[in-house]
Amino acid sequence: MSLTRLTALELSNKIKAGEATVLEAVEAALDAIEKREKDVHSFVTVDREGALKRAGEVQKLIDDKTLTGALAGVPVAVKDNLCTSGIKTTCSSRILSNFVPTYTAQAVENLEAAGAVILGKTNMDEFAMGSTTETSAFGVTRNPWNTAHVPGGSSGGSCAAVAAEECFYALGSDTGGSIRQPSAFCGVTGIKPTYGTVSRYGLIAYGSSLDQIGPVAKDVADCAAILEVISSYDKKDSTSVKREDTDFTSALVDDVKGMRIGIPRDYFGEGLDREVKEAVLAAAGKLEEKGAVVEEFDLSLVEYAIPAYYVIASAEASSNLARFDGVKYGYRAEAFEGLHDMYKKTRSQGFGPEVKRRIMLGSFVLSSGYYDAYYLKALRTKALIKQAFDRAFEKYDVILGPAAPTTAPRLGESLDDPIKMYLGDIYTISVNLAGLPGISLPCGVDGGGLPIGMQIIGDCFQEKKIIRAAYAFERTREYRRCPITEESKGGRG
Repeated sequence: MSLTRLTALELSNKIKAGEATVLEAVEAALDAIEKREKDVHSFVTVDREGALKRAGEVQKLIDDKTLTGALAGVPVAVKDNLCTSGIKTTCSSRILSNFVPTYTAQAVENLEAAGAVILGKTNMDEFAMGSTTETSAFGVTRNPWNTAHVPGGSSGGSCAAVAAEECFYALGSDTGGSIRQPSAFCGVTGIKPTYGTVSRYGLIAYGSSLDQIGPVAKDVADCAAILEVISSYDKKDSTSVKREDTDFTSALVDDVKGMRIGIPRDYFGEGLDREVKEAVLAAAGKLEEKGAVVEEFDLSLVEYAIPAYYVIASAEASSNLARFDGVKYGYRAEAFEGLHDMYKKTRSQGFGPEVKRRIMLGSFVLSSGYYDAYYLKALRTKALIKQAFDRAFEKYDVILGPAAPTTAPRLGESLDDPIKMYLGDIYTISVNLAGLPGISLPCGVDGGGLPIGMQIIGDCFQEKKIIRAAYAFERTREYRRCPITEESKGGRG
């Protein structure tokens, strides 16, 4: 059996037991990348030389018992908006196509300290703006389950790489569902932690009040172990939170007796695909059979989440992306007349259409004539959404619903209609607006063989509850490997 079929924890145990080496694991992952990348295109950069060198270094530290953690020696892929010293970090944008950071994101440093081996950087929607990984300046990523479909986004490269078994786990970032939605589309598991749990130092910002780094893996146990490693208080990040309860693997208990689970009626109305609805409700039924108390309730304000999110996220993006002007780093236009012309041409040539759209929207809602009408109103709506969740969590331990209204659409469909793409985030963005933790995991497949994902949402700092519920459900079904891992020729067209 190929090592790439193992989960991250299974591989780590084999390495510690001397049944496999770090070098063998890295070579197996690199072989899978070489075999499948032409079909999937999960990666922007593959650091073959660096990974092989690092494998030898980590093996020595494992052999002399310096590294004993749960992820020691396990190869990982990193989303290309997380800075990595000496490895290109492009945000899948032309404007950063030649940017090599001099420092490493804190979450990645935490993984390296635990013995991780970085294979490379994964493709994404440009500056994390998109839901399909089609806005990348370096080409689209395809869904390993069916390469005619999108993998979701913006962490589509990370999720596709895990599903295609090109890596054992990956890091993504989640601003409005960018870990959970592609995890659902690719049949893998992803966690968006409570805002402030994982340091954002070294994450190239899109929406600073919404962005959060999280893990993508084959199962809940891997995600819990990864989250345990990357969570830390960081003085370099002013939004970082000191927590003493980050032993997330302690929640891997197959017991949900008495757990109160709320099902929002608002999530199961018009626009939700029938097969997705049936699969998610069947998953709720499985948890009920295990002793959980499942009830429907009205969450309210769901219809206001999308406009509030896109006003706030675009406003923050217009501010954050002002630094990319061709002066200090990144792409610079070749022909220009004067400073302002250089700014204009650099940004016009360097940014793609979706990024420009959101910068313009953000600049508009922050302008003096519209600040009160749009931006302040969106902030008030955000506060009301948080209050609605607070009321729900007074009664329920977790909230269960779909991760996306449909399974993965075909390539090109969403780009033709940006509003339709935005509406695809309806079940995930409220979690970011309220700063809550959420986990997405597979709960079935549709008639076309594409994965269906369910989402479990918890109150702030209650990751253990969502991990416990997700783990209990996961024990009721086998992990399904995507077709591309069974053959070298790629997925179905």
